[in-house]
Amino acid sequence: MLDSPQRRTALVSVAAACVLIAVKLAAGIPSGSLGLIAEALHSGTDLVAALLTFFAVGLAARPADASHPYGHGKAEHLAALGEAAFLVLISIAVAAIAVLRLTGVVELETRVAWWTLAAALVVILIDLSRTIVSVRAARRYDSAALRSNALHFGGDLAGTVAVVCGLLGTRAGYPAADGIAALFVASLVVLAAIRLMKLNVDVLMDRAPAADVEAADRAIAALDPPVELRRLRLRHAAGRTFCDVVIGVSPGAAVGQGHAAADRVESTLHAALPGSDVVVHVEPTREEVALRERVRAAAMSVGHVREIHDLVLIDTGDHGVEASLHLKLPGGQALDEAHAIAERVEAAITAAVPEITAIQTHLEPLAEASVGMRVDDNQAEIERVVTAAAGRPPRELRLLNTDTGLIVLLTLGLDGSTPLGAAHDEASRVSRAVRVALPGVADVVVHTEP
Repeated sequence: MLDSPQRRTALVSVAAACVLIAVKLAAGIPSGSLGLIAEALHSGTDLVAALLTFFAVGLAARPADASHPYGHGKAEHLAALGEAAFLVLISIAVAAIAVLRLTGVVELETRVAWWTLAAALVVILIDLSRTIVSVRAARRYDSAALRSNALHFGGDLAGTVAVVCGLLGTRAGYPAADGIAALFVASLVVLAAIRLMKLNVDVLMDRAPAADVEAADRAIAALDPPVELRRLRLRHAAGRTFCDVVIGVSPGAAVGQGHAAADRVESTLHAALPGSDVVVHVEPTREEVALRERVRAAAMSVGHVREIHDLVLIDTGDHGVEASLHLKLPGGQALDEAHAIAERVEAAITAAVPEITAIQTHLEPLAEASVGMRVDDNQAEIERVVTAAAGRPPRELRLLNTDTGLIVLLTLGLDGSTPLGAAHDEASRVSRAVRVALPGVADVVVHTEP
């Protein structure tokens, strides 16, 4: 079925190749012109190439499926590579015949009549028209197979012009002119075939298109606010660029912020590379996450350390990065023993993470489980305080009376796109409000959730 303009264009090339073979052989055999016979053989490869293009474009137009998640676009490049191989083979044959004729091993008399030149002029007109049609179609649909056909037909046009010059030279009394024209056609075709092979092998080997990579780099670098580009991989197939991008965002950024950064990268790449298929993966900033995890791992490697929390890294500029953290140790441990453990923790961090220039540790007892019971006293008052401080009532509120005093446990609902830092500030504000309203409260634990 002629279900696409590309396939209709390819079918026109098939018909044109058939006509050209007939015209060149009809004029070349009676006249004995090696140049025209070579051009007829050349047109035979055109026919094969056009048929390959016709079927390859139809295959390439198929949508992606489970076995071909990136589509079938590379079928066009396989067809173009096959065409180039045919061109090389036929060119070698034509060149060999031309050399045998020029050296006198094979003697062929060339008779140039007016109808021979007329046939060559008809061929020139056909070559010119189909070259123009293929160039326009290749530009419009950005098709590798149609582009290779256009280049092929342009070579045919140049070759036919050379053949006409050879015929005119033969008619003027220079019989070698026809053989020289045949050699010119062969060399022209070989150069075109080498170029086609290089272009299509690059695509089939997923070689990154340098111009597209440069355009993508510039587009991402120009984003404001900027993003950290971790990886950019591009490949090209059937006129379409596939982009695989990894960017880094701050670990404290909300999910919505990371998604917005990915959207900005995707939009700018679509603008820089129209029609591209873009996949953006978001990761936390590597340097900060790696440093934090190395500090945490070094601290936990020291014996008797049960838990660390509130790890803070502060970049002081010229004075390097300072760290502060809370250490939890068994509550019954003596202070001098706990202090010795803290010093070992600081030494372990300094040895494992030389980027840290200063460390401050805060010692806390590891709390044992306490006995308590649920109570309802002051629940209405706490609900009123939370509503006034947060602008909304708590989703859940529990009061526990323990041996250390009253503990307030409440859950506060926030928007899912709220950054973690802002959520923590909201929880702290609500906690302070409850403590002001109930000065004797032992602890207020505020849980935030979307």
